[in-house]
Amino acid sequence: MEPASSAPSTRTRIRRIPKNARYDLASVHRVLDRGRVAHVSFAEQCQPYCIPTLYARVEDRVLIHGSSASRMVKLLSAGHPACLTVTLFDGWVLARSAFETGVNYESVTLLGCFTAIGEAHKPARLEAFMEKVLPGRWGEVRPPSRQELKATAILELAIAEASVKTRTGPPDDDGSPDAELEVWAGTIAVTERLGDPVPSPGLHDGIGVDASVRRLARSSPPGE
Repeated sequence: MEPASSAPSTRTRIRRIPKNARYDLASVHRVLDRGRVAHVSFAEQCQPYCIPTLYARVEDRVLIHGSSASRMVKLLSAGHPACLTVTLFDGWVLARSAFETGVNYESVTLLGCFTAIGEAHKPARLEAFMEKVLPGRWGEVRPPSRQELKATAILELAIAEASVKTRTGPPDDDGSPDAELEVWAGTIAVTERLGDPVPSPGLHDGIGVDASVRRLARSSPPGE
């Protein structure tokens, strides 16, 4: 674990349970690569907003995309400060008391300002985005038209001010007086499982499942 003094800024230093803090890039990348949905927070005229969105980490930056006409895209493109978070819920931590009951998790917080990608670089960035979200899919689908690219904004946030907070393991009350209570304590892991591919109602007969979809389905752990 990186020491608290290694936080990239005072704004990202974790003060509540600092032993659970991580600041190294490997930890930041791990959480970003495990996640699927980010929440992007920003403010307009003192009114805060928090918007869920797909994202992708590409090397040392995080990409998001959206409609060029959206409020979030317009504000972030103008350089408004933002906060991007990703949270992974790994399981329940059931203690003998309500106070100690919690969850195992990983979360990452990034602070900074997004930068809009120019028109000439949009196709490459959009391809990189899709290849991170679903590897191999870009080469299977129709690429975006010029009009679609114009209607889509792609923004990137440098991974500079970032912190990770994580919790693992059993409840913290094993060595406390509560351990004498006749109450079950332990953990329940939460795992993700993808369902089987279901064809669209309008899919023509004879069209098989694409390779990227098959790989995605195989990556899911088997169900019970």
